[in-house]
Amino acid sequence: MSESGILGSSPEAEPVDATEDPQVEDPQVEDPQVEDPQVEDPPVEDPPVEHARGDFRVVVVAGVSVDLPNQFATVVLRETEPPGRQVSFAIGLQDAVALSHAVRRIATPRPLTTELLAEVIGSFDIDVVAVRVVGRQGSTYFAELDLQGRSGRAVLSCRPSDGLTVAQLQRVPVPILVDRRLIEGHGDVSPANPVESSS
Repeated sequence: MSESGILGSSPEAEPVDATEDPQVEDPQVEDPQVEDPQVEDPPVEDPPVEHARGDFRVVVVAGVSVDLPNQFATVVLRETEPPGRQVSFAIGLQDAVALSHAVRRIATPRPLTTELLAEVIGSFDIDVVAVRVVGRQGSTYFAELDLQGRSGRAVLSCRPSDGLTVAQLQRVPVPILVDRRLIEGHGDVSPANPVESSS
């Protein structure tokens, strides 16, 4: 019998087997002076730092039209929320045809360039996060395609017509965003600081 199984203060005391006496329990005495160890909360990660993106409005492609004899087509983007303001700009005729096909889900006999790009994006499991119209210089508008893939995120500059067409060709609806300054004012608008690509 080990010392841990002997109860009593005298070495002459007869050993008692604690397992045979139901009244004898293995006491677990807590030291009142020893506090329970504090369980620390897991560290809270800081939210990702958002780059200055400006103030954007969600829009939809409200129309693509050609006013002959004008050699350019016009695309109209309209806010989805009241007051439903619009912004319009010129795009090439071929770009207008591609965008119109994408909006109406009309298949073409052979893939157009934007259709091929959309197919490549889908084949490599890349998500189109958003298309943003971010700036204007004279009559030229600037846009960016926000992509998220297995290797990270990338924001690529693009023509608005290409970005809009790729967005319309996605199986899942893609947000189309326009910088508020492009809707509310005239003149040149410098793009807000872009999101850096990450891997």
